[in-house]
Amino acid sequence: MPIGLTEADADLLWSPTSAAAVPPAFAPWRAALTALHPTYLRLVLDWATLQPAAGAPPRLDAPVDGCLRGIPPCGVYAGLRDELRAIASQQRAGGGFTPVIVIDGAPAWAALPAHGCERPGTTALSRPIQPSALAAYRELISAILALGRQVGVSLPYFSPWNEPNHPYFISPQRERCSTNASAVSPGVYVELARAMAAELAADGGAHQMILGELAGYTTSGSHDTSIGEFVADLPQDVVCLGSIWSVHDYARRGEAALAAGPVGALERALDRRGACGQRARIWVTETGAGAAHAGAPRPPGAADAAAGCRALAVQLARWYADPRVGAVFQYTFREDTLFPVGLADAALNHLYPAYYLWRAWAQNGSRTVAPPLPAQCT
Repeated sequence: MPIGLTEADADLLWSPTSAAAVPPAFAPWRAALTALHPTYLRLVLDWATLQPAAGAPPRLDAPVDGCLRGIPPCGVYAGLRDELRAIASQQRAGGGFTPVIVIDGAPAWAALPAHGCERPGTTALSRPIQPSALAAYRELISAILALGRQVGVSLPYFSPWNEPNHPYFISPQRERCSTNASAVSPGVYVELARAMAAELAADGGAHQMILGELAGYTTSGSHDTSIGEFVADLPQDVVCLGSIWSVHDYARRGEAALAAGPVGALERALDRRGACGQRARIWVTETGAGAAHAGAPRPPGAADAAAGCRALAVQLARWYADPRVGAVFQYTFREDTLFPVGLADAALNHLYPAYYLWRAWAQNGSRTVAPPLPAQCT
């Protein structure tokens, strides 16, 4: 089963055999990341950061401090340009590291004003873009493609928007705060998907759209939209824009681990959408093991981290046995403190047990059985 990884820090992505100078604090950790040898490297691009001013070109090489939300070690690098240069070094050294580009984050100048059923504290970053900003969205995609050509890295995979059924990424999900109100987020996603498809077709390269990037909601709420409801509300032409659909599904424990979960929900939803949905492959583009409730703060001590690793091992084996699942991605390598399911802590002091599970999968030569559980997870 091909594995993927979400990680954006260029100092972690450079191949250890490259001549690139990275801060010494990153050296052992980029070696640990390289040992996972991911087939795919997922980059989530925040449009609001890349293009804060209307009319100015996106700043794809703007300096990034390399800290993790202010936590050292840090190391300044030139944004997406250096991320792609680092990916190129890995591809030259050993292959893999095929980029998967995902966009999110509406710039304030592009976003619609507040309306509908929004959570307290919602900002422009979460709101749908104005119809007039779709041209700028296409220009962003064009600029990313041009940068890939400059750096010498092919960009075969694009996804229109991250977690379009989640209120942090598209808000509101409904005009009225009731689950009886129709979801509006599928309609927002339709415009983005069609715009991306048109720009990729105009580029003329070998590109594939990955549809969905859906948050793992199996039921709907007033502020969110279930996988089943979201897929059901899309027009048929959008369902057929790509042959790969993606979903986020994190390690679950106890009885929840026995359920089919978000992957099962997406399979059922696609099966109801005719031939295009039924033949689609599924990528789990975010998974990982943290606390018992994914995204909650990690409990202290090693026992809980090992339990999370074992839970993730069960799900990886299940997806491995599912002929419809084509790839699974860890989120993230360096821990995101807002969603702590990483493989190394944010300060880059230690690896969590789940790292050794992913390394076992990376080294697994069998096409029929999952690798043994590593000792760190027992």
